[in-house]
Amino acid sequence: MADSETLTAKSLVTDQDIRWCPGCGDYSILKQVQTVLPGLGIPREKIVMISGIGCSSRFPYYMNTYGMHSIHGRAPAIVTGLKATRPDLSIWLITGDGDGLSIGGNHFIHLLRRNVDCNMLLFNNQIYGLTKGQYSPTSELGKVAKSTPLGSIDHPFNPGALALGADASFVARSMDRDPKHLQQMLIRAAGHVGTSFLEIYQNCNIFNDGAFEALTEKSSKGANTLFLEHGQPLVYGMNSELGIRLDGFTPRSFVLDLEGSLEDCWVHDERDMVKAMILSRMFDDPGVPGSLPRPFGVLYAMERPVYEVMMEAQLAQAQAKRGIADSMEALDALIAGSETWTTA
Repeated sequence: MADSETLTAKSLVTDQDIRWCPGCGDYSILKQVQTVLPGLGIPREKIVMISGIGCSSRFPYYMNTYGMHSIHGRAPAIVTGLKATRPDLSIWLITGDGDGLSIGGNHFIHLLRRNVDCNMLLFNNQIYGLTKGQYSPTSELGKVAKSTPLGSIDHPFNPGALALGADASFVARSMDRDPKHLQQMLIRAAGHVGTSFLEIYQNCNIFNDGAFEALTEKSSKGANTLFLEHGQPLVYGMNSELGIRLDGFTPRSFVLDLEGSLEDCWVHDERDMVKAMILSRMFDDPGVPGSLPRPFGVLYAMERPVYEVMMEAQLAQAQAKRGIADSMEALDALIAGSETWTTA
């Protein structure tokens, strides 16, 4: 890999045969990442893709960067170790709703609370695609699948709410079928210092086709989606005729110019954790009468200290206190502690 060459979308394409099903939403996500990365000004040798197991986790093979296809659910642990030792790298964690929220659920929440500086892309298709169609942690109640022929009785995860509950410093949502919006969210995620969590609705046209149809199709998208912009009122609808206002802590939809005006709308503040939690709970079934629209965009973004910087500062403090010049010696001394002994 040549160092510091000028990146283009084409130069990020590998010679590997892409082994996703024709029509899979993963193709769009791959295309948008390859489109966005060259504009970030990051040298190729500083970019790393780390994945777990699943259809989404084939991603590193298709990106002409450094990368690793790791083990099921453990990509956050690999990312944490790599970032701790190489804080200069731009690390992208690629996972899915099964890999990230089932076997990897514990690793998912701890990466977010630690706030390691990386970018997590969670492809959510609400099904297990690689293992051929079992229900996943985000599948809806009643989901009929190969592993639930009578319908799932598991309550599904709400990934945005889960991330906020783990004190994530950046939470956003986009979709495979809105390339322009997805590119904007990738740029925002890359610019965030800390763990950026971007959930991407991704259609699995083989095992769960049309799961997000009400949110992606032109005929229904406007009525069921709410696109967030910091400092802007919450307005949606096929012709932007509807607004959202807060009744205490409860969001309510109303008709603009009939039941209220633009001034009555809730104005989005992506720095407000409480309101971000409310937005994350706007998770009604799209198309059901009386349901609220599903929010897309940045729900929450607030910078706080990152794990690897605090770790380095702690090591430096230990070095100074013990008069040790080498950081590895300082680490050994910290691990050994003061209560040690030598046996013959």
